[in-house]
Amino acid sequence: MPFIILLLILLFANPSFSQTSNESSDQVWEVGDRRWTIEEERKFEKWVEETITEDFFITYKIPTDCADAVYAIRWIYARIARIPAAATTRNGECVGHWSTDWKHLPTHPEWHQDRRFRAVLFYLFPRTWTGTLPLDTYPVRISIDSVTPGTLFLETESHTGMIRRVSLDGSHAHPRQTWESALPVKMQKLSMKYFFSGKPELRAGSGLVRFRWPVSENGVWKYLPVREQPFYSEEQYTSAFYKGYADFVEAVARRIDPTQYSPEEKLVKVLRTLTHFLRERVPIVLKGYQQCQNGSCPEASEEWELHMTSGRDGMIISLMDHLSQVIGSKRPDQEKAKKLMEAISIQISENHSVSLYHVYQNHLWFSSHPGDSIEARWGLKKCEMIQAQTRATNHSIAFIEKTYRKKDPKYADFSIRQQRHILSKLSEEWNRSECKDLPPTLVKKDLVPPQPVLPRPKESMEPRMDSKKCGKIRTEIRATHDSIAFIEKTYGIKDPEYADFSTRQQQRILAKLREEWDSAACR
Repeated sequence: MPFIILLLILLFANPSFSQTSNESSDQVWEVGDRRWTIEEERKFEKWVEETITEDFFITYKIPTDCADAVYAIRWIYARIARIPAAATTRNGECVGHWSTDWKHLPTHPEWHQDRRFRAVLFYLFPRTWTGTLPLDTYPVRISIDSVTPGTLFLETESHTGMIRRVSLDGSHAHPRQTWESALPVKMQKLSMKYFFSGKPELRAGSGLVRFRWPVSENGVWKYLPVREQPFYSEEQYTSAFYKGYADFVEAVARRIDPTQYSPEEKLVKVLRTLTHFLRERVPIVLKGYQQCQNGSCPEASEEWELHMTSGRDGMIISLMDHLSQVIGSKRPDQEKAKKLMEAISIQISENHSVSLYHVYQNHLWFSSHPGDSIEARWGLKKCEMIQAQTRATNHSIAFIEKTYRKKDPKYADFSIRQQRHILSKLSEEWNRSECKDLPPTLVKKDLVPPQPVLPRPKESMEPRMDSKKCGKIRTEIRATHDSIAFIEKTYGIKDPEYADFSTRQQQRILAKLREEWDSAACR
């Protein structure tokens, strides 16, 4: 029923904000005769690509989750350019640049020092979410000129992100790269990721979407009707759009960049991109260690958020898995690929360098924690990392048992099953890596069945594609997104501490599922 109501609103309603367009110095900002146009959208795209960085919201001390981030980026640009902005809250309230409820607060020429503007942003954040975005956005045609920086991907009532960059030369795993934030709400880095989204739903307003244009009509602010928006199209919801492709992600990639690159050309391009990402990581790791060694940056503190590299490392993992697919295409000689990687050196500190091939073999064991040693940050202490992750997982199990066993036994069982799965994987990796010392003791003897000592596998760069496994992973990803939406709706206000913890658990599960998706060479 909620979906039907939303569909009716999207298709037939042109909500009026019931605010006159007569300007006043009491409103959040004045726009004069400036309006959104295609030219202004192009300026917004350029601003997103050139201005938004992973530490943007930390720099300006703005806590976000995924929806907060995309709303904030649009509103900040509108405030800078002095053009209209609007948002619809959970209870149907429409807030915009014209609002005068904050007239008692001073303004400032610089947006980040404008107390009135910041107050409106912080008012909107808890009142908007992925469930309100369909009211403020519209679906777009899938083309080079419409799926651009500033375009959103929206997964039904669970997650959203913004296209940050477009690559049309075959040097990336997907031509569209994204900025994404996540729950819990906090000052945090944006994560760099490749576009990944499930099949969009027309009735839910999900998919690739853009923000609607507020317009003034007869002295009243309202949204331009959806079907009159400049890039409007419902093609992404049709079966014809997917024909010949494995899923929505591949269909978007091929529509945006249909070029078929030779494996040899693709290999060189991806190696160049990967080397760039790794060399960019070097000064970030060194500065993080300088600032955070000896425990001076507690986890989740502002300094820790500023110097940790989990988002960047996730991007590197995705690119490494894409490289595996390129190498495994059998046309480039695998020994030649190995020699190319061995010839590329990454200077990780003044007296230490590693080859790209070492990184390729050990990237899953990079540490993202800024206080860890330089060696651990670059996967040179794999066995220590397995030990540390095992201890952390054991602590999570103990915390879940203590905190939620009586309060919510079903959730406790579910979370512990996930943690046991992680422990099992860590145990397997311990054996495969021939680590010498004994792994840390598990919380309970029966948490993980005994693992046989496996022979060290032969080095292989060839990916393994298992369609059944990929289908299962896709189903689990969607189910986990559904769980996040349920937690946010059910406990977000009633029990925020519980909601934050539960959502963090689900986000960890999502991260693991995405790693499995990539490592299984799913497409």
